[in-house]
Amino acid sequence: MRAPLTLTALALLVPTFAFAAGGDTTTPPKPSETTKECWGTRVWDPETQKCVLPKESSLNGDQLLQTARELAYLNRFEDAQAVLAAHPVQSDSGVLTYWGFTSRKLGQTDLANAYYNRAIAQDPDNILARSYMGQGFVESGDYAQALAQWKEIKARGGEGTWAEASLRQAIETGVTVNY
Repeated sequence: MRAPLTLTALALLVPTFAFAAGGDTTTPPKPSETTKECWGTRVWDPETQKCVLPKESSLNGDQLLQTARELAYLNRFEDAQAVLAAHPVQSDSGVLTYWGFTSRKLGQTDLANAYYNRAIAQDPDNILARSYMGQGFVESGDYAQALAQWKEIKARGGEGTWAEASLRQAIETGVTVNY
């Protein structure tokens, strides 16, 4: 009887892990050793127990993406980009999404949209990229494009998700998010 219970428990954990980098969470990232102990572009390395450059860390791709999200939440966009640059798969749709997000927050709208479009071309169901791009359209006053992305999110099964709700809220209020 333990095996089915274990498999059920694992199945419940998988969606939580899949959204850990910000795919669909309303929870801001929790402070880690990186933001508590390290400054600038350094990250906490669990193997060496010290702050190191991202490329020298033992962090895997998912951990690097989560760290970039945490730094972006704190408005440390350049530091987040330094972490993204260390990700082993630069063509990953999630990595492209956060390159777009940080670029947009740094005022590089055209570059941000290029990253979002690459992320969406790779994964048309990347509702986070669609939400962030739509929020960029809200910031630039292009509500028609923002609404088009919101409708696309809903059409792809994203209704009720954080990505859909945050874009809907941005369209309604003009206020966008930092994670």
